[in-house]
Amino acid sequence: MAEQQQFYLLLGNLMSPDNTVRKQSEETYDTIPGQTKVTFLLQAVRDASAAEEDPHPRVRYAACNAIGQMATDFAPTFQKKFHDKVISALLQTMEDQSNPRVQAHAAAALINFTEDCPKSLLIPYLDSLVQHLHVIMVAKLQELIQKGTKLVLEQVVTSIASVADTAEEKFVPYYDLFMPSLKHIVENAVQKELRLLRGKTIECISLIGLAVGKEKFMPDASAVMQLLLKTQTDFNDLEDDDPQISYMISAWARMCKILGKEFQQYLPVVMGPLMKTASIKPEVALLDTQDMENMSEDDGWEFVNLGDQQSFGIKTAGLEEKATACQMLVCYAKELKEGFVEYTEQVVKLMVPLLKFYFHDGVRVAAAESMPLLLECARVRGPEYLTQMWHFMCDALIKAIGTEPDSDVLSEIMHSFAKCIELMGDGCLNNEHFEELGGILKGKLEEHFKNQELRQAKRQDEDYDEQVEETLQDEDENDVYILTKVSDILHAVFSSYKEKVLPWFEQLLQLIVDLICPHRPWADRQWGLCIFDDVIEHCSPSSFKYAEYFLRPMMQSLCDSSPEVRQAAAYGIGVMAQFGGENYRPFCTEAIPLLVGVIQAADSRSKENVNATENCISAVGKVMRYRPECVNVNEILPHWLSWLPLNEDKEEAVHTFNFLCDLIESNNPIVLGPDNSNLPKIFLIIADGVANESVKGEDGCSKRLANVIRQVQVSGGLWTQCVSTLNETQQKAIQDLLNTA
Repeated sequence: MAEQQQFYLLLGNLMSPDNTVRKQSEETYDTIPGQTKVTFLLQAVRDASAAEEDPHPRVRYAACNAIGQMATDFAPTFQKKFHDKVISALLQTMEDQSNPRVQAHAAAALINFTEDCPKSLLIPYLDSLVQHLHVIMVAKLQELIQKGTKLVLEQVVTSIASVADTAEEKFVPYYDLFMPSLKHIVENAVQKELRLLRGKTIECISLIGLAVGKEKFMPDASAVMQLLLKTQTDFNDLEDDDPQISYMISAWARMCKILGKEFQQYLPVVMGPLMKTASIKPEVALLDTQDMENMSEDDGWEFVNLGDQQSFGIKTAGLEEKATACQMLVCYAKELKEGFVEYTEQVVKLMVPLLKFYFHDGVRVAAAESMPLLLECARVRGPEYLTQMWHFMCDALIKAIGTEPDSDVLSEIMHSFAKCIELMGDGCLNNEHFEELGGILKGKLEEHFKNQELRQAKRQDEDYDEQVEETLQDEDENDVYILTKVSDILHAVFSSYKEKVLPWFEQLLQLIVDLICPHRPWADRQWGLCIFDDVIEHCSPSSFKYAEYFLRPMMQSLCDSSPEVRQAAAYGIGVMAQFGGENYRPFCTEAIPLLVGVIQAADSRSKENVNATENCISAVGKVMRYRPECVNVNEILPHWLSWLPLNEDKEEAVHTFNFLCDLIESNNPIVLGPDNSNLPKIFLIIADGVANESVKGEDGCSKRLANVIRQVQVSGGLWTQCVSTLNETQQKAIQDLLNTA
């Protein structure tokens, strides 16, 4: 008990206005073991007596704060370990009507907890959570009407939103419990002091709509849209710092996701304020030491010291809103496609310069993401308009790849550039572009090798320890991620330009060959092989002139200890058979026993190996289909059939199903078996493929599979025999296929 009282004292001191007391308390607090800390905190949250002994309920709200912080910092482990205790303690505390401040902090902690809580953990508590939140919301709504107090209601509304966001479709039964009250708040909370409440309620309604889906939300959609429109038309009267603005901007984007194409009619109302917010120019200043003394970071300024007694200051207010607005423009372009075409010109003129907006990473990411989406929107206006737009963005994108300082943002820019090339196709880059791009990619690859050497050197340092290793591993992951984006860009270039681009590629050839050397880390070898896979797939038969560089490493990699490397090598054999040409024939023959060895290994279907194994099965299928002279098809075919279906790699699954259809349609005796005795097995393969979504209703492959089934359907006895071996899920899958294909 004494320990608990000491802990209460410590919590009170954490909130102390005295800096020294607070700092000492923080140091002591950090030394308490995690499990003990949580036990004491939950006791403090629940224990109303703590509030009586301490003249302030601050002990309890300090405890709520701490739980909220832990829920964010240690998610989802914290949620998995303590869900039962934390949820009940916070709900109990939220009911403490005598301490609104404690209620509000408990609600805030619940928001933190549910935001990162796995859905499966939250569902068992959903009923209790929702009933509690509803009771508190109704009580607080009454309080707002009678006394004008709103602090707890603001937090409760956000708690409801957070629970709905995590629960998704499981929230449907509770929808009618909340929606009338929430709409009531938006309609009536029009006073200036209720702006934040109104904004949070707008957010809550849109999150609930997204969670429950279009069908459930539709009856209210029109009324909600009218409320939002009314707020929007009053926007002109809102002050620039009105908290409703950012909530509105996000709510519109959610409504767009819910309504899809039907949202287009609202764009004329929405786009004005959105463009205004996205166009915010930050306040910046160059200050000397004298000026600095009159400014403080509390006024929303951040400073970078430039030396020589000078600092660069930027006012951060409005930057988050700008980033959100840019992200929403991305959302509209993505959801509405050609429905957004009217706005593509003004948005592209806004976004291209923002690739250099170094004050906020999120703005640059949104600018990059928007580029391929805007091109897709613009397609509807014909090739000339599309090409003009591409010319407007192309130079800026290439330059941004060369100059972007942040690796997360850089990967987004590279990814978007690759998507743009795929969209625009052959002829989209001129000689200057190729020259600049070649230099940049060469630089990225050289930097990749240099960074690896530097990390190896740091591992030999006397200061080297676990923490250093952790940092080095993070750096390594970043580097590999950039390497994947180099591969994306090369993939886009090869698939658009085919063998015409090989002379340009030769400046990078030696660096890619270095990636696949046996001593390099597995990720280097994986991505090096992926690049050569693209060369074979898109630039054959000319690709064979580089065979001396990659064929041996590719063959050896089929038996590599890393599944990722095996997968890249197996895919290479598949495209070699499909696209490579005559020169690759002996290598297809050589690969077959190696591929079969991988497939038949004892652990080939384990979680870490299954993708590589499925690529091997697909490669064997492609050799039999496109290069039957390289393999004894009759010998391999029964084995291949026994390895189907592919469940993980959906792309390769379609290849195998198409080949299976070829074989069935040509009445292959090995596949059908004597007197069609293999048909039940084939039905099983097809049913599993449909159930695992390896075949989709809309692709040509599923139509062919459906026809196979229909042919069996007409011969009664055989049909009964085939269907009787299937379980309920498989029978439903066959029925679904017949209904959709």
